Amino acid sequence: MKFKSIILSFFIPLGIYAQDIQNNPKSNHGNKFEQLGTILPTPNVYRTASGAPGQGYWQNRADYQIDAYLDEDKRNLKGSETVTYYNNSPDDLEYLWLQLDENEQSSVKNAGYDSESKIPRQTTTEHLKTSELPANDNGYGVNLEKVTDASGNPLKYIVNKTMMRIDLPKILKKGEKFVFKINWNYNIPNRIVMGGRGGYENFAEDGNDLYTITQWFPRMCVYSDFKGWQNNQFTGRGEFALVFGNYKVTMNVPADHIVASTGVGKNYDQVLSSAQLARWKQAQSSSEPIEIVTLDEAKKAEKNKSKQRKTWVFEAENVRDFAWTSSRKFVWDAMKVVIPENNNQVMAMSLYPKEAYNLYRKFSTRAVAHTIKTYSEFTVPYPYPVAQSIEAANGMEYPMICFNYGRTEKDGTYSEGIKNGMIGVIIHEVGHNFFPMIINSDERQWSWMDEGLNTFVEYLTEEKWDNKFPSRRGPAHTIVDYMKLPKDQLEPIMTNSENIIQFGPNAYSKPATGLNILRETIMGRELFDKAFKTYAKRWAFKHPEPADFFRTMNDASAENLDWFWRGWFYGIDPVDISIDKVTVASPNLDIEPKTREISYTVDQPQQNDFEDISKIRNKNDKNIQFYTDKDKETQDFYWRYNRGMEKVDDAKKYTLKVDNLEKIPASEKSKLQNIYAYQIDFSNKGGLVMPIILEFTFEDGTKLNDKSSAQIWRKNEQNISKTYYFDKKLKSIQLDPMRETADIDTSNNFWGEIPEPTSKFEVFKQKKGEAARGAAQGKVNPMQAAGKKN
Repeated sequence: MKFKSIILSFFIPLGIYAQDIQNNPKSNHGNKFEQLGTILPTPNVYRTASGAPGQGYWQNRADYQIDAYLDEDKRNLKGSETVTYYNNSPDDLEYLWLQLDENEQSSVKNAGYDSESKIPRQTTTEHLKTSELPANDNGYGVNLEKVTDASGNPLKYIVNKTMMRIDLPKILKKGEKFVFKINWNYNIPNRIVMGGRGGYENFAEDGNDLYTITQWFPRMCVYSDFKGWQNNQFTGRGEFALVFGNYKVTMNVPADHIVASTGVGKNYDQVLSSAQLARWKQAQSSSEPIEIVTLDEAKKAEKNKSKQRKTWVFEAENVRDFAWTSSRKFVWDAMKVVIPENNNQVMAMSLYPKEAYNLYRKFSTRAVAHTIKTYSEFTVPYPYPVAQSIEAANGMEYPMICFNYGRTEKDGTYSEGIKNGMIGVIIHEVGHNFFPMIINSDERQWSWMDEGLNTFVEYLTEEKWDNKFPSRRGPAHTIVDYMKLPKDQLEPIMTNSENIIQFGPNAYSKPATGLNILRETIMGRELFDKAFKTYAKRWAFKHPEPADFFRTMNDASAENLDWFWRGWFYGIDPVDISIDKVTVASPNLDIEPKTREISYTVDQPQQNDFEDISKIRNKNDKNIQFYTDKDKETQDFYWRYNRGMEKVDDAKKYTLKVDNLEKIPASEKSKLQNIYAYQIDFSNKGGLVMPIILEFTFEDGTKLNDKSSAQIWRKNEQNISKTYYFDKKLKSIQLDPMRETADIDTSNNFWGEIPEPTSKFEVFKQKKGEAARGAAQGKVNPMQAAGKKN
């Protein structure tokens, strides 16, 4: 979903996925570089330690056959479905859980996740209503008419708010399937007034509706190896956890409506005019968008409301959901796109009312085509036959179809902000075909796994659309304002969807920015892209969890990124690295090295300073025979020395001369005399470790750049120093010159007054030949002092 500011930020953070367990929180190198370890779930036969699906991986499946009837006069949708559910799990199932998402629009059947409210500064008469206690039924939500097995026998069921449990007549075992039927209806809400993802929008000027039919049928919940039934209530925030399957859907609508949906239209020859059908066939080989339903045809249809009916038929294979749209207002254009990676022939399409014509006709279908081709480069080849964008004044995604905004002024003009916003939302929502429609994460639990990953690839796609495109999410500097908020207003990315306060920055921007930092600054594009593509390939058409992503990125890159996941995803610390001090020293090349004399005494016997209980018991145990007591060959000098059988003068002093350095020859001084040492002291004020990226500017105007990996902080997470040697004078030092790390305070990132040298460091030449012996040992060995070799 494209996050919009009108969505309320609600819920108090109640907990996160796992605690960031501090191994040694008071140490200056206590935790940031430790492995995630037990924070991640234990690998098993279903999910491996490498992040790949295991040899025992499984997932269940659900196939749907649905008939829908759209009553435009009553704004009611009536449906009947036959569901075939396949139990591929190793578990016996005694009941099934389904989602009734439309119940969230009901005043009495909704999830009941209350949020606090305060007296507003201003409101409207529509919202100023007397509090109804208890709440009256507003007439929305799912009305279940019949629930039966395949033979028509009633099934026992219970509805709990937005969830429905069907009790099975007998246990559903591994490898078995169960077929059941549901008839239902619901009143379609005005989504412009009531909010939500599906509903109708009324155009007062011409009296027509535009319907977006989403979350519209009872849908199977996911049953998985990591959670069992994912039957968390639908509150309107955390999106969907869904099962793959095949769909055959018929939609009975007014005859002048144009319908688009997930999947492929199977009876266009029956529902389109001959001219429209000819244009459809032309579009299937066109590299430019062809209007199948023209603007003139759409305008004419608006003026006459047909009382006749038509039935549209669509089929979709291996999808996790099904959505559709219907209106007589639609212009429809399409073109063919070829995906190079798999040579897939895709119909890129757009449907839009006349109010969006000047924008959508020019940009929408082209943006759809660009998106599926670019995402295919970075993830997996787009596998479906259709990808389409519907203008519906919102932003929401479903397999092969999404709903976006982008309308012009009445005179057909538009602002640059609307244009770029429209292109951005189309890329984002079409991109959701990959996350989560193909790489099928649990959105109800982890919003970031679809929104964050998708926003990241959206940024890459926007960049390839236009290098001047004003992307709002992805570049490191765009997350700074969020990262610098007081910590009581922040929560980790690894927070349940329902409990996030700053939903847009947390679920979209911060994970997208983190991935961009990994790609551009930490790993490099080639290494990152390969690992990211590996994750997409491994988990295409499967149900990944966060650990699968973290482990795959580590596994496929040979980069130990646990420090990054720990800090960026599990923590709330910001990046704030400071240059605290610059110290300059010059070389002393004229000093004569001194011969050093080191005095030693003889090592004392290596006796135990305490006879522990094990040694005492072993010594007194007559059944134990010690090896060295039995084998005389092992009784060397030190065996005897340790027992007082060898005598050594341990008071005698021994002297060792160390003379391995010499003065710098005159011939080499000219190369060294202008080298200066620059020690730069840094502190980690923010807490989140990051690479140290420096730009050096010299007095002659030249520049050099250097980057130290984040591991430079591994032994001291708070303060570090690094010394550089240059043969020309520095003028200034800039930390993070390209603003790559999301540093929240750039005022401490520049050092512009380089001091004169305040000290000297001695420089000698290493003598050629063997290094002095004995210096590392510290003492003359007793065997040598005693003049013995055994």
